[in-house]
Amino acid sequence: MKNKTLILALLFVFLFTACAGEETPTALAPVATAEPIAANPSATPTLDPCSEAALPGEIEKVNDLMREFDDYSRLASSTPQEQLVQVIPSLQEVRRRAESQEVPVCLQELKNLQISHMNTVIEILMVFMGNPQAENVNQGIAQARDLHMKYDVEIARLLGLTMVAPPTSEAVVPIVPSATAVP
Repeated sequence: MKNKTLILALLFVFLFTACAGEETPTALAPVATAEPIAANPSATPTLDPCSEAALPGEIEKVNDLMREFDDYSRLASSTPQEQLVQVIPSLQEVRRRAESQEVPVCLQELKNLQISHMNTVIEILMVFMGNPQAENVNQGIAQARDLHMKYDVEIARLLGLTMVAPPTSEAVVPIVPSATAVP
């Protein structure tokens, strides 16, 4: 019993001496709060994405997806009808990335034209896949070309460029492949 009492006494002494150097806060003592970190006054402000300096880079982000879509579209134009099912998902994936891409307000019209063009091409390819003789295929092709031209005109407008109409030619590469296309 003596040993137990001695151990308990030593334990209390040890606890009290360990805490002796610390101040215990009183109930009325103010609690220290973290001060908000002030913004670094020497930090450079972010560049307006619609400014003349930043606009070409912002347009390039949008146009990179359009170029990728155009590549798949050209591939689709030389793909046999029964194999279009392999190309359309790639077109749809690029379109989904374009739809989810954040653009500044000044590029919203460009993005709208881009998405409209992509939707039209995909829709026409799916119609063509089901029925190559459908009468609205040619109308869809014309509409897709028109939307792409409007997209190009919008880029030129944003960059302050003047577009020159290409010489007219009857030899235009179709968006939709022929039923006898060779891979």
